Amino acid sequence: MLAARALTGLGGPAGLADRVDRVVVVERDVLPDGPAPRKGLPQARHAHMLWSGGVRAVSDLLPGITEALQDAGARRTPVTTDMVVLGTRGWFRRWPESHHVLLAGRDLLDATIRTRVLTDPRVELLTGTEVLGLVGDTGAITGVTVRSRDGDDVRVIEADLVVDATGRGSRAGLWLVELGLGAVERREVDSGLAYASRLYLAPEQARSGYPIVNVQPDMRDGEPGRAGFLLPIEDGRWIVTLNGTRGGEPSPVNDDFVRFAREELRHPVIGELLEQAEPLSDVSYTRATVNRRHFYERMPAWPANFVVLGDALAAFNPLYGHGLAVAAQSAVILRDVVRRHGWGTPGLSRRIQKALARPVGTAWDLAVGQDVFYPGATEKGPTLRDRLVASYVNRLMHTATGNGRIARRVTDVTSLERGPEALLSPSVLVAAALGPLKPALTGPPLTGDELKRAGLR
Repeated sequence: MLAARALTGLGGPAGLADRVDRVVVVERDVLPDGPAPRKGLPQARHAHMLWSGGVRAVSDLLPGITEALQDAGARRTPVTTDMVVLGTRGWFRRWPESHHVLLAGRDLLDATIRTRVLTDPRVELLTGTEVLGLVGDTGAITGVTVRSRDGDDVRVIEADLVVDATGRGSRAGLWLVELGLGAVERREVDSGLAYASRLYLAPEQARSGYPIVNVQPDMRDGEPGRAGFLLPIEDGRWIVTLNGTRGGEPSPVNDDFVRFAREELRHPVIGELLEQAEPLSDVSYTRATVNRRHFYERMPAWPANFVVLGDALAAFNPLYGHGLAVAAQSAVILRDVVRRHGWGTPGLSRRIQKALARPVGTAWDLAVGQDVFYPGATEKGPTLRDRLVASYVNRLMHTATGNGRIARRVTDVTSLERGPEALLSPSVLVAAALGPLKPALTGPPLTGDELKRAGLR
């Protein structure tokens, strides 16, 4: 087996190493020894979270990895108990724990998982190497052509299964056309989002046990969507990401970061918190936020021995935090389909590719269901179905601000623990019609102790 690229690409080796003699992971970067920046992971400078659906998947693939991450400094944060969230329809209450997220810098996540996977002697990491294309024909893929970083060594690596996890820059669609399999159906929804992130040292008393703080846009006001996340991560630090759609983008300038948080978001709480914290980095800025999905599962013909997963299959607006979780769940599906049908079974890769559409579809609907409403996101704008679904979800979010049972059901889906059908049961429909059971909160539900520890009281 051969998997291209690390972290999400390491899910395949983690799930299948016990069923093959050798796994080769091809990575374009020369990787650092521990948690450190690298060129091929530019989004590592922005906020990341691993929803509980993804945590379960990673733990299934690598038993004990959650504990290893926490030992390295990652934080397990209960949802919505330790979350201060201003949604479209108001402040959410901090209900008893329903699910959780794992918070850590992306470098820490990447290094910890990589170290664990590479302890298996059957897994070989080939760094500083780029995949140039597939080897095979319309019937089957037999390997890949690779080139060393210096360009002097071009060779073919043969494989019984090739897994493309090369991320947003995947060229799988082009490779399949070159083989004669035709173009893949693709959809893009581009909200025009730009986001800026900066690392802070939290005030001394707020360096442990502080909640997530999230200010979301009001999708109903017709204005550009502006939002912010404050995520407490390892070593007493906060990573803060501010974002805005066309006409409402944050600035890449350091001196404008706190001002944007205070004055441009719907509530100034993140800016107020940052005024008490110490900046540790410059602002990192990116616009690579388009939602892009390749419908490989719909292709009339699919070659044996080839699978596409992770961002190479579907890339989501990072605002929703689902990319890592979907990649982990996809790796579990890869393993389970192989176990169920057996290695080398005719049509195996086709079965895998179709099965991968399940977790991808849920995250896709969650992201696109909001982004499609921003001006210029698509050529034709939202469809009637988009409008009907958004209207119902908006009502659910309103209900969830004052109904703990509905808040739990919503997080069942946003955590990727359950599919969207969980929001369509008769009891949920009735609750949505009735609306919230408790009155709206008038401000962020930070406790007096949390305000004091952050220097706001």
